Amino acid sequence: MNSNVALNPFVADSSALDRSQVNIDLGDRSYPIVIGRGLLNDAQTWVGLPQAHLALIVTNTVVVDLYAQQLRQALGAHYDQVEVCVLPDGEAHKDWQTLQIIFDQLVDHGADRRTVVFALGGGVIGDMTGFASACYMRGVPFVQIPTTLLSQVDSSVGGKTAINHPRAKNMVGAFYQPLRVVCDLNTLDTLPEREFSAGVAEIIKYGPIADPAFFEWLESNMDAMMRRDTRTLLTAVRRSCEIKAWVVACDERESGLREILNLGHTFGHAIEAGMGYGKWLHGEAVAAGMVMAVDLSVRLEGLATVYRDRLVRLLERARLPVQGPLLHDQTEQSAENYLRWMRSDKKALAGDIRFVLLSDWGKAHTRKAPESMVRATLDACCA
Repeated sequence: MNSNVALNPFVADSSALDRSQVNIDLGDRSYPIVIGRGLLNDAQTWVGLPQAHLALIVTNTVVVDLYAQQLRQALGAHYDQVEVCVLPDGEAHKDWQTLQIIFDQLVDHGADRRTVVFALGGGVIGDMTGFASACYMRGVPFVQIPTTLLSQVDSSVGGKTAINHPRAKNMVGAFYQPLRVVCDLNTLDTLPEREFSAGVAEIIKYGPIADPAFFEWLESNMDAMMRRDTRTLLTAVRRSCEIKAWVVACDERESGLREILNLGHTFGHAIEAGMGYGKWLHGEAVAAGMVMAVDLSVRLEGLATVYRDRLVRLLERARLPVQGPLLHDQTEQSAENYLRWMRSDKKALAGDIRFVLLSDWGKAHTRKAPESMVRATLDACCA
């Protein structure tokens, strides 16, 4: 873990910017995250990618009609053949069967080790395309083009790729870095409100774990954020990527510091799995999970309750849930179901549930928690 990498202070002024670039520092696997409007159509966006005969765009049934042709035309200037692979939309299809569609397309089109794969879509497309790229011929280059706010600020950055197991989210995957991440803010214009709010949850996450000043800025600018103001979005996406780039540079393979990016995710993944993938959006589950994690931090770490209250207010302004659902079934009560799902989470060690908790606002770490306190949090934060 490279602990010598420092996080730059938050700078809110983006008045002179129409685009930004954040660099992920991973030695010979370093790459840029480019953020701005109109990037898909800008020829400069695609300069410097490897030369190849074939490019394969992987997208889904929703995004294909919005942006696939636009990207295909842009890439046509760089590749002799540009093909499009269309997957079904949604978390429920993040599985082996859907992954096989990508492999079939690569084989059918004669893809070789130089073929460049482009992930055009949200977090599900990015995760699955990255995993397929890591596996095909033991690794082909790929580019992330996230089209949702959540994927722009979180899942497209850092090289974590995966599919879901029926009993655990993102359980089967690989660490595999992209060549480039292209965050075209124009793609957010077509994002449904619910999906947009889900992305805001991951932006809010960065304040409690690493940057109180950024959280204060979000409190002052949330109304502009929800209006999708360009300057506000650019600042928020850029800072989120800066924080994640810092964490990934310190701990690429999640051996320590990178775990703090999972604030609320242990609870949130239990909600997603317990409700059935797709019923709650990932960001919605993380929002309720963050409230649970901060509540547990109050109980276990002595965190001041004012921070939990501030988090709840900001999430509500972002139109996000602040209470988790009850996970009753015919045999077990809600708390038992939460605990069962959390024990199967990939962050558990030897069956012990580990949570990202806050010792102070902006200071996060991972630890086990007494089951009695976890139950108290579940009783207080679920309805």
